[in-house]
Amino acid sequence: MTSNFFEGKTILITGWTWFLWRALTKELLKYNPHAIRIYSRDEVKHFKMQQEFNNNEKLRFLIGDIRDYNRLEKALKGVDYVINAAALKRLDLIEYNTEEAVKTNILWTLNLVRACENNKVKKVVFVSTDKACSPVNTYWACKFVSERIMTESNYSNGASWTVYTCVRYGNVINSTWSLIPILQDKIKNNEDFLLTDERMTRFLITEEQAVQLIMNAFEHSIWWEVFVPKLPSVRVIDLMEAMKTVNNSNNKIIHIWLRPGEKIHELMINEAEGSRIVDFKGMYIIKSMIEEYKILEDKPNYSKSWEDKQIICYSSETETISTDEIIERFSLYLKI
Repeated sequence: MTSNFFEGKTILITGWTWFLWRALTKELLKYNPHAIRIYSRDEVKHFKMQQEFNNNEKLRFLIGDIRDYNRLEKALKGVDYVINAAALKRLDLIEYNTEEAVKTNILWTLNLVRACENNKVKKVVFVSTDKACSPVNTYWACKFVSERIMTESNYSNGASWTVYTCVRYGNVINSTWSLIPILQDKIKNNEDFLLTDERMTRFLITEEQAVQLIMNAFEHSIWWEVFVPKLPSVRVIDLMEAMKTVNNSNNKIIHIWLRPGEKIHELMINEAEGSRIVDFKGMYIIKSMIEEYKILEDKPNYSKSWEDKQIICYSSETETISTDEIIERFSLYLKI
């Protein structure tokens, strides 16, 4: 990241994800921004973050609902960049509350695009997920549509001030509701590990990698893109064994059933997207599905260092690391 990219700029972050907000805020403060606005309706978490950052004068804590367009438009006054991480995420609850998921995850995204246009925001990075790739349930379908709204808005809004781009990754290590904290609790309580399928694989991404991907999207995006990190993947049963080894525990592994909508493997890039991939600096960039990718002379670009690449798909099934490699690379994250 160039040192002056965020200098003197105002950034708005939406959506309460504690680990992401905290890590992003720490990273952004390194670049001497004018202000970082944290937008959420959770006043308690606002207060906790104020305390953690010692009431840093560059941080602004804005209480507001992402569905409230008037409040959102006011919050965006004078904003240069937006990081959009707001979403309803609990798959099981969303299946029973589809209308609410659509209001929050899709209609809100449309509101954000309109408010950013009206306020002449320079760039928006939408934090997506592997769930947007080949969706099979309501939450994943919402993420897929939200990605399309973001990338398509670069075309439909005409001579727009705003550039929209996306990052796509899975659960971050030690984030809320992710696998490793759940297993750590099982170890503490001497409870059985529950495994839905021995074949199950998952990508692993650290907090630092997730933040860096967002930073890369800001620096390198032209428009239209979806940025996907190159990540190690593991068999879940191997991860469980690694955690038992690192913590010297003997938890039993019990096989249960697949949950509704649960995938055996994570898919970051599907076959339809595989023909329009750029291989660039440790990540894949999915090019526009609407028209042939163009390099605009008046915009910063990565044309000199890109490599067009065709892949069938990018799945956690393709190449997994061993239990020993998991311990070697991630032992600090696995320990209680």
